[in-house]
Amino acid sequence: MRDLRFEDLHLFVRVADLGSLSAVARERDVPVSQVSRALARIEKASGARLIHRSTHGLTPTAEGQTFLDYCRRIISTLDDLEGDFAHQSGQPSGWVRVASSSVVAEHLLIPSFDSLQQKHPQLRVELLVDDRMADMARDGIDIAIRTGLPLTDTVVARPLGTLARGLYATPGYLHTHGTPQRPDDLRQHRLIANSAVASLNHWPFRVHGEPHVLVADGHWRSGSTAITTRMALQGLGIARLGTLVADPLVRQGLLAPVLAEWVDPQPSPIHAITLTRRHRLPKIQACIDHWAQWFDPR
Repeated sequence: MRDLRFEDLHLFVRVADLGSLSAVARERDVPVSQVSRALARIEKASGARLIHRSTHGLTPTAEGQTFLDYCRRIISTLDDLEGDFAHQSGQPSGWVRVASSSVVAEHLLIPSFDSLQQKHPQLRVELLVDDRMADMARDGIDIAIRTGLPLTDTVVARPLGTLARGLYATPGYLHTHGTPQRPDDLRQHRLIANSAVASLNHWPFRVHGEPHVLVADGHWRSGSTAITTRMALQGLGIARLGTLVADPLVRQGLLAPVLAEWVDPQPSPIHAITLTRRHRLPKIQACIDHWAQWFDPR
C-alpha cells in the first residue's frame, strides 16, 4: 500500500461516491480504461477486493469500506495541511468547485469573478450550474450557493442575502391579453411554470391581508430559470421570476410587474453551504467571505 499515491486514494473515493467508472472518467476527462486500470492497481496494492461490481453499479466491499474510511481521513488531513500552509503564506490558492442555480450563477456569481480574482489571484473556480440540488459529497462540490434549503448537521451554511420573487410579463403580452387585476384573473392567462421544483408553481399572494395560493399548472414549463426568463421575454405568458433577474429587465422596459400589489414576495435566504469537514479551508473561506461582501455590501 505504501506505493499508492494520493491521487489513487482520491480516485477511489470518487469511484465509491459516483458508483460508476464511466462517471469518474467523465469527471476527469480521461478514458474509462484508465480509471479501470487505476482501480485494478489499487486493489492489487491492497491485496483485497475493494469494489463489488453488479448491474446496479459499483459499491465498496467490507474491505473497500474500511479502505474508503481511511482514504477520506487521509484526504481530510491533507486538506488541513494545505489550509495551514495557505494561512502561513497569506494567499489562498487552488481550485474551488462551486454549484449554483442558473439565476444565481448568471446574476450574482459571474459578475463577482473579476473582483475575486483581483483579491485572490491564485484561486481558480469551477462553476457547476444546475437548478436542481447537487449531492455535495458525490459530486465533489466545495461550495453550493442555494436558497431556502433545509440544513443538516453535515453542512455549514453562511447567509449571503435574500432572493424575492414576483410575477412578470412583457408589455406586449399584457397589451394583447390584458393585465390581470386580481390573482384569480391569472386562470384566464398563459402561465409559465417550473418543471424542476414543483413548489415554485405555488404562487403566493396576500388577499385582504390573508395568504392565498394559486397553483400555476402552466401553458409552458421549463426546469431552467434562464429558459423560463427567455420564455417570458418572448411574450409567451406570465412567469414567476426572482427579482434580481427581473428588476433590471423591468428597468429596460422589457418586462413589467404583474399584480405587484397582491404578490407575496416571500424572500428566501441565500446560503453558501459547505461540508462540515471542509468549511475551514482557506480557499473556501476566501470565496465565501468575498461573496458575502459582494451580495450584501452594507
